[in-house]
Amino acid sequence: MTQQTVAFLGPLGTYSHLVARKRFGKAHMIPLSSILDVCTFVAKNKGTLGVIPIENSSGGAINETIDILLDNKPVIHIVGELSLDVKLAHLGHKGFPVKRLYSHFVPLIHCSPWIAKNLKGVEKREAASTAAAAAMAAADLHAAALASRNLATQFGLDILHFPVASDIPNITTFIVVTGKRDIPADSVKTTLAIRLQNRPGSLYQFLGLLHTEGINLSRLVSRPIRGVRQEYAFLVDLDGAAASDGVRRALESAAKDCVSMRICGSYPCHKTYKS
Repeated sequence: MTQQTVAFLGPLGTYSHLVARKRFGKAHMIPLSSILDVCTFVAKNKGTLGVIPIENSSGGAINETIDILLDNKPVIHIVGELSLDVKLAHLGHKGFPVKRLYSHFVPLIHCSPWIAKNLKGVEKREAASTAAAAAMAAADLHAAALASRNLATQFGLDILHFPVASDIPNITTFIVVTGKRDIPADSVKTTLAIRLQNRPGSLYQFLGLLHTEGINLSRLVSRPIRGVRQEYAFLVDLDGAAASDGVRRALESAAKDCVSMRICGSYPCHKTYKS
């Protein structure tokens, strides 16, 4: 049997890497430096999968992922949804005072009350990922990182505190993407990229069609249409498979009034993993 290849938003040790390992076990893992690189890779290498973040419960939607899905460049299809209950660790060097704290912007936002209470006066610096933050902290005895505790061994850091507490759950949602159109039989959610008529009530009318069929809308993200003033495209998540009677009828009706509508994927949602 050919080993499955899974690309993810790297470097090694990111939460994308962690959730990819939890879902796909011993697959051949390929770290790439950006969400666009992951999507480009799977679009060019049919049969491979990619794992990329789409939303964080504190930081909101990941705009790079949303824009790729709306633009359909590169052409990818969603075949699964994963989520991770993120538990952050304070990593650093025992015995050395912390002067600089590195992390991705989402943990810095999510943990800001903890930082204000426990790391007063420490300079906060944004990194491209929590793994990159750990690497930066490893190179500076007076630096620390908010990152996965699994990175402590990888970068020779001490776990100064775990978990970094917050009253707000820190759940990151990821999508599994591929370059080959595929709708798994166990699909329970459908994602659409739509552009509506620029007139009063168009969004209301679209939502009304969903309501008529008893379909729950679980995500609605608007993004500006590039080069078009004050017009927006929408990424929409619906509960239900695209082939189900209610979703199918709603989409057939909505297509008549949408400027454009594309199914980005209909797919299963897997259990929330713990970090």
